[in-house]
Amino acid sequence: MERMYEDYKKIIDEHLLDFIPNIDSKSISLYESIKYSLTAGGKRLRPVLLLAACDFAGGDIHEALPYACAIEYIHTYSLIHDDLPAMDNDDLRRGLPTNHKVYGEALAILAGDGLLTTAFEIINKDMMLYFDSPDKIVKRIKASYEIAKGSGCRGMVAGQVSDIEGENNEYSNEMLEYIHINKTGALISAAIKAGLFLGNPDSKMIINLDKYAENLGLAYQIADDILDEIGNPEELGKAIGSDKKKNKNTYSSINGLEASVKRLKELTDSAVEAIAPYYDNAEFFRNLVLELKDRKK
Repeated sequence: MERMYEDYKKIIDEHLLDFIPNIDSKSISLYESIKYSLTAGGKRLRPVLLLAACDFAGGDIHEALPYACAIEYIHTYSLIHDDLPAMDNDDLRRGLPTNHKVYGEALAILAGDGLLTTAFEIINKDMMLYFDSPDKIVKRIKASYEIAKGSGCRGMVAGQVSDIEGENNEYSNEMLEYIHINKTGALISAAIKAGLFLGNPDSKMIINLDKYAENLGLAYQIADDILDEIGNPEELGKAIGSDKKKNKNTYSSINGLEASVKRLKELTDSAVEAIAPYYDNAEFFRNLVLELKDRKK
């Protein structure tokens, strides 16, 4: 029986805190701050995609679980830092006060640092279990590389830099798509590719799913831009219109809502087309991108 989104999400939620290292009681506020943001809810999109891609490629999702939790730690660290006064200066995240509003800026920064470094501690600890299995260690090295690349200076961090520098400046669509592809799309693509590598993909599967991921990542951010203008704050768990107030470039602010909705449909269609060769075997990925197009939060 094919697993549904909620099946993968349940597995993630049940094990999300399992990989946090034992933190000395003298630094217990660090654990509390980390736990606060990790358990605040969320879609768990990236770890779900990693497990689903591993499943799709014939892998064992329980072996992939450390990597899925690691990528959620990285995503959560990025949200904590994004919300800081020096970045987006947000008061709410997932309907709750942001981390720095509860624990202060310094501890919020350190909680983000702790989550990022813990992510790679988890991955390296898992790798050490497979020194006697060359095939499995190679899979894990490839997965780790994709996660690191998608998180860093050629991915999410690069996109965040351009996003911040774009405030009060008008960007072209080309620059805006660069920001979206990196800030949001890179970690989504990394999740899918890491999951595939932890399975048994052929080269065509990697190419097709990578194309799917690129379109999904950009579509997801454009949908976010649309929701920031017309979404319901209660459903979103945060205020709307924050990008406009900060003079940030969004797809809808540059192109208008009608063009944004049209571009979102084009990207969704392209994502569906990329996985068409797999027919019903790719139903999970097809349904996901169609549902994300119409999401309310």
